[in-house]
Amino acid sequence: MGAAIDEKPALVTGASGFLGWHVAKLLIESGQRVRLLLRPSSEARELDAEVVRGDLRDSASLDGAVAGCGTVFHVAADYRLWSPRPQDLYDSNVSGTKNLMHAAWRAGVEKFVYTSTVGCVGMPEGKLGDEASPISLDDMTGHYKRSKFLAEQEVLGAARAGHPVYIVNPTTPVGAHDVKPTPTGKVILDFLKRRMPAYVDTGLNFARVMDCARGHLLAASRGRVGERYILGGENWTLARLFEKLAGITGIPAPKVRIPYAVAFAAGAASTAWAGISGREPRAPLEGVRMARRKMWVSSDKASRELEYKPGPVEESLAQAVEWFRRNGYC
Repeated sequence: MGAAIDEKPALVTGASGFLGWHVAKLLIESGQRVRLLLRPSSEARELDAEVVRGDLRDSASLDGAVAGCGTVFHVAADYRLWSPRPQDLYDSNVSGTKNLMHAAWRAGVEKFVYTSTVGCVGMPEGKLGDEASPISLDDMTGHYKRSKFLAEQEVLGAARAGHPVYIVNPTTPVGAHDVKPTPTGKVILDFLKRRMPAYVDTGLNFARVMDCARGHLLAASRGRVGERYILGGENWTLARLFEKLAGITGIPAPKVRIPYAVAFAAGAASTAWAGISGREPRAPLEGVRMARRKMWVSSDKASRELEYKPGPVEESLAQAVEWFRRNGYC
């Protein structure tokens, strides 16, 4: 089901966020000793684990975090579709990953599981993307995807140099405890607040967050060094997501479909105003550009090699709705 229990602690980054929190929780429930790397201003509630303060951008702060650890689960990322300072994404996602890997190799870490993204997977027209689908930096839309692609290349380079790295590419996780929330969580919240009058004709692969978390443990225990594994669930259109949410909540699903050109114009205007005001755009242009193509993929490789078995997404979607409501988000 997951990684064998290691007497050495496992380090988890990103546990103050969504997916990282679930990875840490699953490790703790399995009986694994867990250490969390958190920035001084971050918290990881409801997790019984050792906490080490540090910052991925500060390499000097990472040696103590990885000392004595057997496995590192590097889940943390600066996941934003807009930033007033795009360089921040590269500093955290690319330089931060390199800093943590170098600290891990100095400490003799035995396994390094890196959380990439489905955005780094090729999406062939009319076919499901998989780990073998060709893709390049030129295919990356926006700074988030570019930074994650560059970080993944660094990790693949470490594998070629003989380091024990394993790469997982989660799709679009949904579920409880989306604290910040993620861009996907914001879409669910906008629906709950009845701020979703229309939608774009696009599609995503949605997965239960607990399945994505379990996939990390499976990669550590059963994965092959240097391989990438897509951790997905079900391929849905955005319209189907809203239909499922309508069934869960009783809130009517939006009926109006916006042409891509209209969505692009709205995203460009919203993002331009954000550049002036410094406030996050309601419709980031980067997100609109991503929506131009359905990001549908296959998790067959993870199913074959890791015995990854995702469950029904609707169940996790209901948990997300309940958690947002119970915690006063809407």
